Amino acid sequence: MSAEGKSAIEVRNVRKTFRVKGGLFGADRHVVAVDDISFAVPAGGVLGIVGESGCGKSTLARLILGLLEPSAGDIAVEGQRVVHMDRRARARLIQPVFQDPFASLNPLARVRDIVAMPLRAQGTIDRAEVTRRVDEMLARVGLTPEMGRRLPSELSGGQRQRVAIARALVLRPRIVVCDEPTSALDVSVQAQILNLLSELRRDLGLTYLFISHNLAVVEHVASEVAVMYLGRFVERAPVERLFRAPEHPYTKALLASVLTPEPGQGVPDVGLGDTLPDPANIPPGCRFHPRCPVAEPRCAVETPAFKDRPGGGVECLLV
Repeated sequence: MSAEGKSAIEVRNVRKTFRVKGGLFGADRHVVAVDDISFAVPAGGVLGIVGESGCGKSTLARLILGLLEPSAGDIAVEGQRVVHMDRRARARLIQPVFQDPFASLNPLARVRDIVAMPLRAQGTIDRAEVTRRVDEMLARVGLTPEMGRRLPSELSGGQRQRVAIARALVLRPRIVVCDEPTSALDVSVQAQILNLLSELRRDLGLTYLFISHNLAVVEHVASEVAVMYLGRFVERAPVERLFRAPEHPYTKALLASVLTPEPGQGVPDVGLGDTLPDPANIPPGCRFHPRCPVAEPRCAVETPAFKDRPGGGVECLLV
């Protein structure tokens, strides 16, 4: 990949397959978690990726972070191929914020030491600079010096997520991968964390890859949205257009599944059934056709191509 492009993240034809052992007598299976995904995120942009559990969102995040190696295809951040980058250099460029801050923070370490860890791991930053940058980052995410002396268990869920954000940003990366960063938090705290992430992006010039199953969260933070189903992007569009005029039946179903605030309306029936898709048993033709409320017979045998649209596209035979 060329380093001359202006994309912060470039993903080209990436595929990730896992082998699952079949037990004593069963045959091994291959699970395709990510299937021929291509996209780019411009510097300073926010791509939101939405879809049900098991669709491949978190696997894609780990591929971009360099925590997994793709089975095929290429990934570059700031023009550098992820698989060829030194671990410390990659950490200076791209950092994660994960779903559960309590699980991702060392329960025996003080908050200051947790935030300082990426700086110390670089091995080239002196103690005074580490102290200065930790103090600066704690203040930037809204934590007091006194909180820096606490253990994670002594903080609220929102405060722990602020610690995780401070740790991710203390190395001054250019790209942040947010994997369900608010799903473990109360609704009121979610709003605070989303506002903080938006403010940090503006102030620090960050690029976000924002993964969530919550469409309302993605609408709040993203500039573009990709809808993922069984390892594929079935629709991608600027956020305003996708929420105003979705094209793919799955996107329409996801939007229809958002609960209404009106009392008495109940849970909407979007016609998808109760069975989640199985990545180990991908159907022929359009992979969404067994659950699609408008599927035609040809959808079971014809594999749809991704049709380009301005700023994205859609993968459906019927649009």
